[in-house]
Parts: sequence; structure tokens; C-alpha cells
Amino acid sequence: MDIRAILMGLAFALMWSSAFTSARMIVAEAPPLLALSARFLVSGAVGVGLALALGQSWRLSPAQWRATLIFGLCQNALYLGLNFVAMQWVQASVASIIASTMPLMVALMGRVVFGDTIRPLGLAGLFAGVVGVAIIMGARLSGGVDPTGLALCLIAAFALSVATLSVRGAASKGNVLMIVGLQMFVGAISLALVSALTEPWHVVPTTRLTLAFLYTTLIPGLLATWVWFRLVARIGAVKAATFHFLNPFFGVAIAALVLGERLGWLDLAGVAVIAAGILAVQLSKQPPKLGA
Repeated sequence: MDIRAILMGLAFALMWSSAFTSARMIVAEAPPLLALSARFLVSGAVGVGLALALGQSWRLSPAQWRATLIFGLCQNALYLGLNFVAMQWVQASVASIIASTMPLMVALMGRVVFGDTIRPLGLAGLFAGVVGVAIIMGARLSGGVDPTGLALCLIAAFALSVATLSVRGAASKGNVLMIVGLQMFVGAISLALVSALTEPWHVVPTTRLTLAFLYTTLIPGLLATWVWFRLVARIGAVKAATFHFLNPFFGVAIAALVLGERLGWLDLAGVAVIAAGILAVQLSKQPPKLGA
């Protein structure tokens, strides 16, 4: 993995993890699915507009259209939709920790569906990552976590795993920003329909809601998704997914700084184990040296 890919992965993890905190702010003052649908509508319009300005085409290949639909439904409608709903009952840090289990799901699904191979060191790294997540989650569970919110977050992580594998090769033929914009529209339409049937459209307009909405729309929503597509196209889904192991650190740290959520020594211990897991996974992906 080259330095550019590493920087892209770190930037993506930071932006992605910050979305849990901003989402927690949004759902406190607006219906979660309605707010998320509006976010996708704005992000999609910006993304498609920029793509057209850059000369990209909406005439995608069949594989790109398929990935756009699957990614829009699995990541936007299911993953983010379920997380936004769950955020009414669980802390932002808890949601980000559960999301970090996604790389293990991606690795397993990649092995079963695509026949991907994972070296022993990589398996050990993934295991270490899960142990680190378990350490942090254990500390959180001792304080009490709503089971409904927890279940929604777990289902959301599985949906994100499907979305991650669905983009394999989707960005290899260009039109990346157009794909990002179009899959935002898929999420916007899906969630608007569900919102109209399931929740009252009552919003409490505040400065905090406006700022959180704009940040979530432009940074985690549009920029992070574009970086993610480029990262998957550059290094592959399983490698890219390992950066989600950084979510507990960034997610817990940002929630602690912005929302005042608790950050204890077990959280720090879990982060250290997760970091070791990331290193092991990345080293396992290095090609063997000639003559070794």
C-alpha cells in the first residue's frame, strides 16, 4: 500500500467517524429519516452538478449502474438510515464502534463470494481488531446500551459490508463523482418514501441543526464517499475496509470532544489493540520479497 492510499484511508476514516457525532446532533432536533433524505438530496445535486461540470457522463456501464443502486440502497438507505434511527437511543461512540466490525464481515464475504484469500497474519490482524472492538464495547455495555439501537447498528454494519463489496470495479472506468451523486439520489428517494410512512415531519430549526446538517452533507456525505470510491478502486475492498478499524478511535474521540461522551482507559486500550490489528492486516497484504 502506497503513502497516498494510506493518507486517503486516514482521511476517509476521520471524516466517516465524525458523521456519528453530527448525526447525533441532527436526530435530536429533526426526524432521522427525513433529515437523512434531505442530506442525500443536497449531496446528490452537488455531486452530479460537479460531475457534469468536469465532463463526466451519466451513461454508466451496467456494472456501474448495478453498483450505484446497491451502494445507494445498502449504504445510504440501510446503513446510514438504520444508524440515524439508532442514534436516537445509542451514543455516537457506540455506533462508530459497531461500524468498525465491518472489515471482518467484508473479509468473510469476500472469501465466500469472490474466493479472496487472506494470509494468516491478516487473519490475526482482523482477530486483533475484533478483540479491540470487544474491549471498547465491553466497557460501553457495562454502562447500559439500548438493545434495539444496538441491533439496528449491527444490521447496518452488515448492509455496509454488502455495499463495500458492490463497488469492486465500479469506479475503474471513471465517472466516480457521477456515481457518488447518483447513489445519493437513490438513498434520498428510498428514505423519503419510508419517512413519509413512518415518522412525523416536525423539525426544530436551530443553528446547531443547520451547521450539523451542512457538515454531514458535504464532508462525510459527499467528500468521504468520493474518497471511499477512489480508495476501493486503488487498493481493493478488503484492504480499504481495514481502515474502518480506526472508527472506534476517531468516533469515540470526536464524540468525547464535541458531545462530552465518556472516554476511559479501556477505550484507549481497545484502540491500541485495533491499531496493532491494522498494522498486521496491512503487512499481510505486502507481496513476498524475491529471494526470501
